[in-house]
Amino acid sequence: MSSVSVENVFKLYDGRPVLERVEVEIPSGEFCSIVGASGCGKSTFLRMLLAQETPSSGQIRIGDRPMAKEPGPDRGVVFQRYSVFPHLSVRDNLILPQDFAGSGFLGRLFGSARRKAKEEADTVLERIGLSHMADAWPSQLSGGMQQRLAIAQALVRRPEVLLLDEPFGALDPGTRKSMHGFLLDLWKETGMTIFMVSHDLSEAFQLGTRVLVFDKPRWDPHDPAAFGATITRDFKLTEKKWKTDHVPA
Repeated sequence: MSSVSVENVFKLYDGRPVLERVEVEIPSGEFCSIVGASGCGKSTFLRMLLAQETPSSGQIRIGDRPMAKEPGPDRGVVFQRYSVFPHLSVRDNLILPQDFAGSGFLGRLFGSARRKAKEEADTVLERIGLSHMADAWPSQLSGGMQQRLAIAQALVRRPEVLLLDEPFGALDPGTRKSMHGFLLDLWKETGMTIFMVSHDLSEAFQLGTRVLVFDKPRWDPHDPAAFGATITRDFKLTEKKWKTDHVPA
């Protein structure tokens, strides 16, 4: 797994700052929660970590590699809404990323390569408790099951960094608690570096080993968009113990 280095990052839209002077070092294997008021650039920061967007200045590096120009297999992402393909079966949702990665122009694996991809997908489904739904459509899954599938889809390429943008915001409280345990189990098993945006402070502190607070240190009441947000607090949470006695969703 890889560390993440953010060096003096600014992000502007139409000349207006959204983020400014963002600088942080995240060691490999950290579970980093990101909190802050709406509109303070949390999701923008996540998109730059994904390399879906690039900083206006400064740089973001994963490990010792140069700054990425576009999203790559070293980063997986899960959004609040279930980012699964409704026209594919549960199993095929996990095979699809391997189709794209391994087949080049055709976009589909064949023969032994496809059999291997199917076996790997079935192994993942067993691991996340969805093997009995392998041939079902995503619409037949509960909300917790769909989000487990979305997380598994992000993990199937074995990314070094997992990015979560409000992944549990649409779930009911019981399912949400179950998903917390599921995510912590996966994190401890894989040793990935995780960044999770959340509006729920208790969730952020419960799950994270590190909590980054984004806010605007400067404010102009006559021009609220004059200044960007940055990391104003950095809580490093040591000596943490988690309860993972969850039940499947």
